[in-house]
Amino acid sequence: MADPKHNLNESADIDYAPRTRVVFGAGTLSRLGDLSRPFGRRALLVTDQGLKSAGHEDRAIEFLRREEIDVVVYDDVTPNPTTDDVDAATAFAKEHAIDFIIGLGGGSSMDCAKGINFLLTNGGCMEDYWGIGKATKPMLPLIAVPTTAGTGSEAQSFAVISNAKTHLKMACGDKKAAARIAILDPELTTTMPTFVTAVTGIDAISHAVESYVSKPSNVVSKMFARQAWNLLNPAFERVLADANHLASRGDMLLGAHLAGASIENSMLGATHALANPLTAHFDLTHGVAIGLMLPHVIKYNARAVGSSYVQFVTDAGIDFKDTDDAALQLARRIVSLVRMAKLPVSLKEAGVDAELLPQLAGEAAEQWTGRFNPRTVNAADLLEIYQCALNFDGESF
Repeated sequence: MADPKHNLNESADIDYAPRTRVVFGAGTLSRLGDLSRPFGRRALLVTDQGLKSAGHEDRAIEFLRREEIDVVVYDDVTPNPTTDDVDAATAFAKEHAIDFIIGLGGGSSMDCAKGINFLLTNGGCMEDYWGIGKATKPMLPLIAVPTTAGTGSEAQSFAVISNAKTHLKMACGDKKAAARIAILDPELTTTMPTFVTAVTGIDAISHAVESYVSKPSNVVSKMFARQAWNLLNPAFERVLADANHLASRGDMLLGAHLAGASIENSMLGATHALANPLTAHFDLTHGVAIGLMLPHVIKYNARAVGSSYVQFVTDAGIDFKDTDDAALQLARRIVSLVRMAKLPVSLKEAGVDAELLPQLAGEAAEQWTGRFNPRTVNAADLLEIYQCALNFDGESF
């Protein structure tokens, strides 16, 4: 639902063409084999060692084999996959005559699966697909099965792959890369360690907040983002308190998916531009970096979109005095969630070297998501935001 003060006649252009069938519910992984049958008889399952240890890999294989579908497994996906990872996975895939691909795991597994699909069907290297719509040939069917409530990659047509040499994250998008089916089974998320629940949840919340106000946002993306916020904001506290609360796990998983759908229709903003250099230089988990920067980006953006933040604080039942205060209250809510998750709230606490901030700001200015921020940012602006986060005490905005 759009901001009640938003004039629909002023909405950004909309080209909404959903491509992914969504199957949601506890136990829906059991439908994997049946849902796969139309796509062929040999699947490439792309996952990681953590999912293998948790038993999800074996369960997926079992459900596929019940439908007489052969499975070849690539389970060496690493966090934040690079071009080297995709090249290695594609070389493996070329050894087998596969009909379709299944990405089982977090955003890394799903992004790697998409990356394989680009190279296997269209050739070349990932750099060739940096941007939008650069694949000229058909791609294999993809089934996405998220096991974290975070990236919402299963709702997006982008593979986010880091250049192995420069560490720059490349968004490689093509509508043909979108998953044909997304299976959202909250039972799969109950095996996440508390830390993973925390960092993926903060990431999903940031997707809802950033995509709601991005420059390309529109009535469709706002609808998805607002519903995502209303699912994620209360559920996050509950899953931190009770990891086995299945209803809340479901709200988190569906909320993350809807936030991903909002990104697909609107993009992100400066928070992700600021986070990426932090992960590259200090080995911070993506969700930790997001939690550090999001409150300060909300404050920075208040001048441009404070009235839009009113909707989020109103939905959350938070009192506020005016639009500027609404932005501050939203930022404070994010800080409170980060603290509940026992994550750092300042760059200093996270071990970030203050002397590197100018370099980080320059790199953040090169990140693609920054161009969609509702208030224009340059390297100087981004440096100022980093400085605000450096010694932040969680209170003094």
